[in-house]
Amino acid sequence: MTHLRGSRRKNAGFSLIELMVVIVILGILATLLVPKIMDRPDEARITKARLDIQSIETALKLYRLDKGRYPTTEQGLGALAGDYLENTGLPKDPWGNEYIYQSPGPNGSDYDIVSLGADGKEGGTGKDSDLSVLDEKG
Repeated sequence: MTHLRGSRRKNAGFSLIELMVVIVILGILATLLVPKIMDRPDEARITKARLDIQSIETALKLYRLDKGRYPTTEQGLGALAGDYLENTGLPKDPWGNEYIYQSPGPNGSDYDIVSLGADGKEGGTGKDSDLSVLDEKG
């Protein structure tokens, strides 16, 4: 019986080769997965901007029900602060910029709400592209 216990102690644990194989496998997995995970913050910001735009759009509809019209471009989204938006301050887009509001909007729409994306400039692609109410409506 003591002989078996002694041999179990010798075989207990992992050999250096087994540890190296595990480290190599983890390295390969990290190389494949990290780029996919690193793109997620940009996707989350874009989704947040879309949700903010929908929330502002809902507040605009409530404003119109109460006042019979949408706020003018000059009044801006400030007309919604307090009574129509949950927070007392106006939301900023996920990149820290103000949402742009126009009423009437382009192409004959009643209004438009725009986030200029990560770069804060008109146009762009990917995370720098503009997000708008018109994008949401197709």
